[in-house]
Amino acid sequence: MKELSELKLQILDLLKEDARRTPQLISTLLGIEEAEVKQAIQELEDDNVIVKYATVVNWSKVDEETVTALIEVQITPERGRGFEGIAERIYLYPQVKSVYLMSGAYDLLVEVEGHNLKEVASFVSERLSPIESVLSTKTHFILKKYKQDGIIFEDHEDDRRLIISP
Repeated sequence: MKELSELKLQILDLLKEDARRTPQLISTLLGIEEAEVKQAIQELEDDNVIVKYATVVNWSKVDEETVTALIEVQITPERGRGFEGIAERIYLYPQVKSVYLMSGAYDLLVEVEGHNLKEVASFVSERLSPIESVLSTKTHFILKKYKQDGIIFEDHEDDRRLIISP
């Protein structure tokens, strides 16, 4: 693992907060030359530190419905590869959005998206559960997202009550 300079860490923080920030804006915010920012970003991309620029979408505001589930998976590690081979088999499915190795009562946490509950349930029963090393699964459907990646989705009202003091 490579240790990053303070400058690259600052650039990563600014891009994580808003991936649309331009090198020009970042250079102004950090008080450095734009060319230095461009070079640092290029190095971060070349080293696969920055792997993708993404948009966080509040799907509840769009007519397109998706169902997201978090699936706890208990597995038997493979000899010589541990959890890696099974995690790879799982993350290659297009429905799978994330896979995490966990500590605690289960081994992997798998995030899956589908068009409806039946589609996600079908994925679990026909694709995930039959994998030889999978001992058990427990599926949790996300009913509503309040906050994701630091972004609050709900419009909340300010407290408009009058202040009364004695």
